[in-house]
Amino acid sequence: MPGFFNKRMLLILLDTVKDAIMKKSRPVVSDRSLHIPPPKHPTPVYTMSLFFIAAFLLVAPPKTTVYLVSDSTMANKEIKAYPETGWGMPFTYFFDSTIIVDNRAKNGRSTKSFIAEGLWQPVADNLKEGDYVLVQFGHNDEVPTKKTYTTEEEFRAYLLRYITETRAKKAIPVLITPVARRQFDSSGHVKESHPVYAGLVREVAQQQHVPLIDLDEKSKALLAQFGPENSKWLYNYLQPDEHPNYPGGHKDDTHFSELGARKMAELVLAEIKAQHLGLEAHLHAPMPEKK
Repeated sequence: MPGFFNKRMLLILLDTVKDAIMKKSRPVVSDRSLHIPPPKHPTPVYTMSLFFIAAFLLVAPPKTTVYLVSDSTMANKEIKAYPETGWGMPFTYFFDSTIIVDNRAKNGRSTKSFIAEGLWQPVADNLKEGDYVLVQFGHNDEVPTKKTYTTEEEFRAYLLRYITETRAKKAIPVLITPVARRQFDSSGHVKESHPVYAGLVREVAQQQHVPLIDLDEKSKALLAQFGPENSKWLYNYLQPDEHPNYPGGHKDDTHFSELGARKMAELVLAEIKAQHLGLEAHLHAPMPEKK
């Protein structure tokens, strides 16, 4: 409970200041009584210290947490996977100190397995009013041969659960369509990556009146802009011996390079701004221009 937490912090800090100034032994603060008796002869320094500490704790705005719930396309990566980068990694650095971005995305997860493995429950338990939950799934839901496969009916139901449990805590759910794979046809046009499951995300968002970031469409447009060859720069494509983690080279049309992850994160940020979701008011201030 935020009010109780702030009061406890205030008491501890007041006690510390009193000890330092008055050279007294620390009084015992019980859970039943949160009263700390003032010194017999308060000094101006003591009084001013209490005033500034109280002002800091009572005026400081609470931080908003943005939870990222998804799969490998958004997840933080281990060093052994670099330069593979989830778009949630650069997304973290867009915001000022009033925002905490908590990236809970995990490789290989679907709407179903993220819940079944207990990854969702800690998020639901810790949500508070005004927090955000950005949900992007589909890559591992749509493949029938995977253990994470989720039927269309199940996919809808799991998305609804994320929405319902987020709203129950007065937090804000945001649905994101699965980001596109790098796939071109023989004519050089971008192919549909997630025709069914991206559509399901759109349907659920519309039915539940949830903000929707159509990253599927936005990333396909980005791929078209780069073209079949240059779009490799956005994904984890490496020549042999280009990186020690992939001595034999690497070709990956699903996971991003550092550049690609930043570009995808920028697409999400642009939609947050365009839709006025509230987070745009907490972006880092621009760096001052050098004269």
